[in-house]
Amino acid sequence: MLLIKKIAVYINILNCSIIKYFAKELSRNDINLTPEQYLVMDILWDAGVLSQQAIADIIQKDKNSVTKFIDSLEKKGLVYRAVNKKDRRINDIIVSEEGMKLKSKTTEVAINMMRNVLKDIKEEDLISFDKVMNQIKSNIDKADNSQQHDNA
Repeated sequence: MLLIKKIAVYINILNCSIIKYFAKELSRNDINLTPEQYLVMDILWDAGVLSQQAIADIIQKDKNSVTKFIDSLEKKGLVYRAVNKKDRRINDIIVSEEGMKLKSKTTEVAINMMRNVLKDIKEEDLISFDKVMNQIKSNIDKADNSQQHDNA
């Protein structure tokens, strides 16, 4: 198999495997979140109040998907929507008190899960991996931006 094809396939397999493993770890620890919902909560825990569009931009999902994530988190009582004071067309997403109670335990589960995933890998290899992943993301962004300009 070509190296480029092998890397593309492996990135996809790793992504799916990590999501599946994380879902099991959340469930095993009685945390009622999907990995995608965790991602939204983690961003909100770090950033505070964000619009749905800002969340969509950060996690690279379409606004409809993010709306579904927010709806389910709202039903669980973990977040709520508030009309933005500067622009009434925008909904701000705010973590509820109940949602804040999940932060410590859930973050600990996520960190421990990643420690298990990355165990026995040297720090310098992880630093190299991080650099390579950042370069791949940069290349994607450049290619995507040039394609958008070509279509304009």
